[in-house]
Amino acid sequence: MKHRYYLSSPGILNALGSGVREVSQRLMAGDASGMVIEAGLLGNDSSGKPLPAKLGRVSAALPLISDAFSSFDCRSNQMLLAVLTQIEETVQSVIQTYGSQRIGVVLGGSTSGIAEGVAAVTTWHSTGALPASYRYSQQQLGGSATFLTQYLGLGGPAYVISTACTSSAKAMASARNLLKCGVCDAVIVGGVDSLSALTVQGFAALDSLSPLLCNPMSAHRSGINIGEGAVLFVMTKDRPLADTRAGTLPSIELLGIGETSDAHHMSAPQPEGRGAEAAMREALLDAGLQSCDVDYLNLHATATPLNDAMESLAVARLFPPTAKHPRGVPCSGTKPLTGHLLGTAGATEIVFCQIALATQQLPPHVWDGTRDAALPELNLARPSAQKWISICMSNSFAFGGNNASVIVGLPLEHG
Repeated sequence: MKHRYYLSSPGILNALGSGVREVSQRLMAGDASGMVIEAGLLGNDSSGKPLPAKLGRVSAALPLISDAFSSFDCRSNQMLLAVLTQIEETVQSVIQTYGSQRIGVVLGGSTSGIAEGVAAVTTWHSTGALPASYRYSQQQLGGSATFLTQYLGLGGPAYVISTACTSSAKAMASARNLLKCGVCDAVIVGGVDSLSALTVQGFAALDSLSPLLCNPMSAHRSGINIGEGAVLFVMTKDRPLADTRAGTLPSIELLGIGETSDAHHMSAPQPEGRGAEAAMREALLDAGLQSCDVDYLNLHATATPLNDAMESLAVARLFPPTAKHPRGVPCSGTKPLTGHLLGTAGATEIVFCQIALATQQLPPHVWDGTRDAALPELNLARPSAQKWISICMSNSFAFGGNNASVIVGLPLEHG
């Protein structure tokens, strides 16, 4: 028997807002007002003036972590708790159905509570002692999964995958494997990453940041904006979870996942996008689909010169014009609305595909409209573009040539 895998209505939080209703509305409007300019994370210029950075900052109020879990108290876990609250009924339902020992937690992330770690080290340098409130578990890379499983009293596997920008996309594959092997009956899966000076300065050292709103696929693209956010789904096998509450999304089916590693360079992608193309082809093979079956593609589209170049080449090869899509597959890059969410980008953009499936609208490609004549022309979605959408693909490409593509769709009984 071939099993089928489903993702519930998610909890979501990022610069677009909190919850699927607010995020959906602002996503489809192409609303980049949540992207802000902050001074301080990049340090100071030669005159001592704080350098500004364009960032995707979460503005929603975050819940406090109780004293019982104070050793996990950090911004990442506060964001995680905020999105858990949004899907609490779904989580409690699967715990009651399967038992707490049969529920796993698999998250993607790359920063954990590193901001709290930096603050603690800064205090140590100035006072000779770490703050009394500091615990290493606040910044431990796997801490978010440990926090979530202890908070909920779960007994299944709990871990974090950290493969840079593919982390939460790969968490989907790992969660599916736990279900496929019978280790779990349900998995809480997603990702979380928070902003920190260390992360932002690291990308600045790579000369990857843009001081302006990022401009994917444009001839004028100049780099990324870093963002923060969190996403959680519940993944189940063979039957979707019903959730008819207002402000939720219908469950979607996880159809296919492709993972490759081309190991071309420590940070630069393979110029022709061969590894990226192979990941997309593997996802299609896993789903039993052809490229012409895909109705919408969420691009990785970081707005760096090299990433956008290689991705556009790979997409043009795999998705040529067809009778169904005369200009190639409709696609968009959504990072100008959230910033690049690093480890949680993949899960976030799967939610954007879920929103597209629920609303039958294409998330718009927000840019200056100036295409790069050196690259293949892609069919970039316009605001409020509507069409029949039943299958979506989402791309995530990371440092080291680590690539992941995920295909989701309307469950067959609904499609």
